[in-house]
Amino acid sequence: MGCLRLVLGDQLSRQIAALDGLDPARDVVMLAELMAECTYAPHHRQKIALVLAAMRHFAAALRADGITVRYIALDDPDNSGDLTGEVQRACADIEPERLIVTAPGEFRVLTLMQGLATACGVPCEIREDRRFLCSIDEFTAWARGRSQLRMEFFYREMRRKHRLLMDGDAPLGGRWNFDADNRNGCPPDLSVPVPRRSEPDALTRAVLDLVTERFPNHVGSLTTFAYPVTAAAAEEQFADFLRTRLPQFGDWQDAMSADAPFMFHALVSAPLNLGLLDPLEMCRRVEQEYHAGRAPLNAVEGFIRQILGWREFIRGIYWLHMPHYASLNALDAHRRLPGFYWTGDTAMRCMAAAIGQTLDYAYAHHIQRLMITGNFALLAGIDPDQVDQWYLAVYADAYEWVEMPNTRGMALHADGGIVGSKPYAASGAYINRMSNYCRGCAYDVKQATGARACPFNALYWDFIARHAERFAQNPRMAMPVRSWYKMTAEKQSALRGRAAELLTLIDQGTKL
Repeated sequence: MGCLRLVLGDQLSRQIAALDGLDPARDVVMLAELMAECTYAPHHRQKIALVLAAMRHFAAALRADGITVRYIALDDPDNSGDLTGEVQRACADIEPERLIVTAPGEFRVLTLMQGLATACGVPCEIREDRRFLCSIDEFTAWARGRSQLRMEFFYREMRRKHRLLMDGDAPLGGRWNFDADNRNGCPPDLSVPVPRRSEPDALTRAVLDLVTERFPNHVGSLTTFAYPVTAAAAEEQFADFLRTRLPQFGDWQDAMSADAPFMFHALVSAPLNLGLLDPLEMCRRVEQEYHAGRAPLNAVEGFIRQILGWREFIRGIYWLHMPHYASLNALDAHRRLPGFYWTGDTAMRCMAAAIGQTLDYAYAHHIQRLMITGNFALLAGIDPDQVDQWYLAVYADAYEWVEMPNTRGMALHADGGIVGSKPYAASGAYINRMSNYCRGCAYDVKQATGARACPFNALYWDFIARHAERFAQNPRMAMPVRSWYKMTAEKQSALRGRAAELLTLIDQGTKL
């Protein structure tokens, strides 16, 4: 017998390393739907459906090309439900010469993979995941000897390496970063195009029925499912973004609207993280839109920075610091996650909108995650472990390698500054400037104390007060700390009193 080649549910690319040198006459490709992977976090039902449907379509494409596929469905009565059990069963049935896998994206799965040879009695070759534009070894070499790791400098190196938006050795437009041009708020008359949907076919509808039956207690609606589950469908959605939303993506990249949950975003993170899209090809096609005069530089640079810069940087941070990173809690936050994170049942319109669309679509864009749900968790001192679990569970694009550094690092500053040089704490004024959430809210964004005051305001100043000594030494946080110390004792007391009331309500499970 030849080799058993294992492909994970987020490795659905024909170019994945585990398939290199595949001999269709002798080798078997294995994919397995595993209950352990569906339930290690309480995943959104659309996330489960997306992965399973994409796996089934990928297996069908392999079979159509004459490749032998061992596919273990979730409802297979012999399915053991976990990775080791299914690989053991396959090795016993097939008796392969060796097992070939691609390195996974999560530390816990790597630990499982490293034990497969012993568990199965078959040599196991773990190959590098080449779908990323910076290898783990390359990132480790870049990080070595640096006192601080900042995405901006890593991003410049990646631009030079891949020759994206370059004019010789200089950046196009004379600037590396156009982020300052991408911070417009949400005007009331902004017209946002509706993104292209991927309508479920019969195979996907069967998966939706399975998920409905098997995961009745998991959060999330399935009626709005429209994720692409094949490379061709993902390409159609990306092409739609290039035509209809990229030109305005830069201007409104950080804006939020209760009326347009997707704004001008590309919606590519979920299929990209599954392996259905190629990151470098995407960046080059976006660059072509600039050279063709169809998209401005701030939009193109902003998109490429998210893929080439932030995504690769976050992955590098994860592997550089795991497993220790998963235990970091620099701000000593231990409050339980409020129940409304799972229901959206809150009078705070911004939180209700961001969480509501998350439950509806398993999606929220990066500012909604960072400056609404993440910001609230930061200000309220929510335990990073519980916040990690929530983000990992509710978003279709969330895998630990990308979720944890964004949550524990960027949103919660629980890593003490490894990812970002400052905590992204903000009061209601930021939310009001960047969205239409505050209009019609039960709370008044212009009030900081009193029963109708926006909770973000008092919680923000309470957060500054709690950590003033730490943040006074941070150049990017020194100004709010000074502002806190300049307040009268009476004002400080009123703000902290309002914050204490809010935190007590959270601890009691009372609706805010």
